[in-house]
Formats: sequence, structure tokens, C-alpha cells
Amino acid sequence: MKLLRDTWLIFQRNLQLMLRSPMWVVLGVAQPVVYLLLFAPLLKPALATMGAHSQAEAYRIYVPGMLVALALAGGLYAGFDLLQELAAGIVERARVTPVSRLALLLGRAFRDVVVLVVQAAIIIVLSLLFGLTVGIPNLLIGYGILALINLTSASFSYGIAMKIKKPAVLGQLINNVAQPLMLLSGTLLPIALAPLWLRDTANGNPFNWAVTGMRELFTGNPDHSAVWKSFAMLGALAIVVIAWSGRKFAKSVR
Repeated sequence: MKLLRDTWLIFQRNLQLMLRSPMWVVLGVAQPVVYLLLFAPLLKPALATMGAHSQAEAYRIYVPGMLVALALAGGLYAGFDLLQELAAGIVERARVTPVSRLALLLGRAFRDVVVLVVQAAIIIVLSLLFGLTVGIPNLLIGYGILALINLTSASFSYGIAMKIKKPAVLGQLINNVAQPLMLLSGTLLPIALAPLWLRDTANGNPFNWAVTGMRELFTGNPDHSAVWKSFAMLGALAIVVIAWSGRKFAKSVR
């Protein structure tokens, strides 16, 4: 119970700080919206071999991948916010409080999940204007996948930030991690269009399964094996990453 109460308190504090600067939500969706408007219209001929014979069908393939990219990148860059708090001594002052060290991580990570949900809702509403259709139950299941991705990537970023504590090094490291993960996830174009060796490599990437699962949900196939496989793989990965990052917080804030 103490962990839940402390997590809620940290979550509330970080959410209030974010609400004081709502531009973060807008800036977070700025680039995806640009891709939605300028890149997605080019996909109809490129995805014709996958059955996307209309603009709406092309968006049904593209938008789920873009949402996964938003969840992954948004979480991975969350560590920069923590670096600011470290520099200001905010995390250091937690040493004299009885707050759970794991709650310091979870409260921040859950705040990031809420921000992601809002950003994803904005993108989906805009996509509806281009003919995208998706069932509400399938959309809610998709939100579960996105939440696991964001929770995992944000926890990883926070753990790395606690260890490195240098913005320049953190930025370079995150870029080196984010780019191959996204390319091997088929966020922009489906991995099915890639050579066999690249498809085999992507099969070991849980975020690739997440993209596949999201696309199946958006096409009305919630019973597809990629959906439950993505939940299983991302759930296990989230537990491992949170445990690792939680230890970093425990060691740094004693």
C-alpha cells in the first residue's frame, strides 16, 4: 500500500508540473502530425501490394506504426526531464523523505503514459478526418500496448539518466538505441516489405510484434496471435526494465 500511495503522490506532482507547461503535449505530436499530413499520403501506391487500395487503408497500416514510434521515442527521451531535476537537486532532496524509491520511478513513468494517451488521442482524431476507422474495443486494447511500450522505454531512459547524468551523452545513447529499434519495428513501412534477413532479425524485436499487433487491431483482428504475443513480450520486458531502473533509483537516492 505504501508503494501505491507514494506512486500516486509522485504521479500527481509530476502531472501538475506538466500541466503548467502544456506545450509539451503539443510539441510531442508536432512531428507525428507532419508525417501524418505529408508522408502518409504517399503510402497508397507503396502499400498497394499489401492490400491498401485506398487512402483509408493506407492510414490503417501507417497510423498504428506511428503511434508505436511515438510511444517508444516519447519514453526514451523522458530521461532529459529527470536530468533537469537532478541538476536542480530535486531528486537529491528525496533522500530525507520516507518516499519509496521505486515510486520515484513509477510516478514519473505513469505521468509519461498519461501524456502519451493524450497525444495518441489527438493523432487518432486527426486520422479520422482522412478516413481511418477503428473499433473502440480494439482501440482500447491498442492503448494497452502503447502504455506498456511507453512505460518500458521511459523506465529505461530514467535508469540510464540516473547512471550517466550528462545530457550530451544521454542524447547520443538514446539516438543510437531508438533508431535501430524503430527501423526494425516497421513503424514507417511494414517489415513484410523488407528482405528475408531483415524480417528474421525483426522477429526478435518485441516492438516489431507491437506494431504488427497494433495493425491487426486497427484492421479489426483482435484475436490475431501478434496481439497477445506483443502483450506477453512487452509485459515481460517492462518488468525487467522497471526492476533494473528501480535499483538505479534505490542506489542513487539513499
